[in-house]
Amino acid sequence: MEVILASKELNVKLDGFRGNGIRIGLIPTMGALHDGHASLMHEAKKRCDHVVLSIFINPTQFNDSADFDNYPSSHEADLALSESCGVDVVFMPSVSDLYQGEPRVDRVNYGLLTNGFEGGARPGHFDGVVAVVRRLFAAVKPEMAFFGEKDLQQLAVVRKLTENEFTDLQVIACPLIRDVDGLALSSRNARLGGKARAQALAIPRSIKQIQSAVLGRLSINQALNQAKIELELQEGVKLEYIDVIDGKSFETCRSGDHGVPYVLIAAEVGGVRLIDNIPLDPNRRLT
Repeated sequence: MEVILASKELNVKLDGFRGNGIRIGLIPTMGALHDGHASLMHEAKKRCDHVVLSIFINPTQFNDSADFDNYPSSHEADLALSESCGVDVVFMPSVSDLYQGEPRVDRVNYGLLTNGFEGGARPGHFDGVVAVVRRLFAAVKPEMAFFGEKDLQQLAVVRKLTENEFTDLQVIACPLIRDVDGLALSSRNARLGGKARAQALAIPRSIKQIQSAVLGRLSINQALNQAKIELELQEGVKLEYIDVIDGKSFETCRSGDHGVPYVLIAAEVGGVRLIDNIPLDPNRRLT
């Protein structure tokens, strides 16, 4: 495995990989890697001839400077995990290298995909996501890119970007991975204390209850209202939103037959903002 810090060096390396029928896969990350990222690496190794994993904490997608400053960093462990999963190249550019100077982003408007839920809660967030993913796609020129369903709205935004600007690139959606206690794996989980960690389990529990209630013939509205009442009573959990949406368009769903429905949630626990989701029907998920 080779670690590359500059775009020009990356271009030289990847030009040596390219050839007829050769597939290069990209896994964009902000580091603090965990088993969820490992699942992306394993999927990329199955589908691609060469795998590039980027580690770049993107300043333009943080609307809260404290969140950026507190984002966990563990480069030594990240490199060890990447090598153990068979990654060929880890790309770790500087801000000035990737943005070719001072970071600048353009306003992005993909309708509901960028304006609702995470887009509404974190103004400018998806402007930064699109800016950095666009630059990574241009730098690596992969045939495939791998994203986890953990960041479901980000996945939908990236697919829209690809549809608009990178039509030969295939975006692969990989299932969300959970820890043994049911909490969705996230780099932010490292900031949860013991009590907050236990309180945070109300998040996956609530969306699982909605899934079970709707499968048991309760209406989506009834299931959502029930979950909201229970979460409001849950100590330490500050609910931001909970809804059922189509995982592709992010339109709200009030029928299980509408698109590919997912239960979506965001909440703050112990000062840490967490998001999670689950397919409304466990047999229907994004492909």
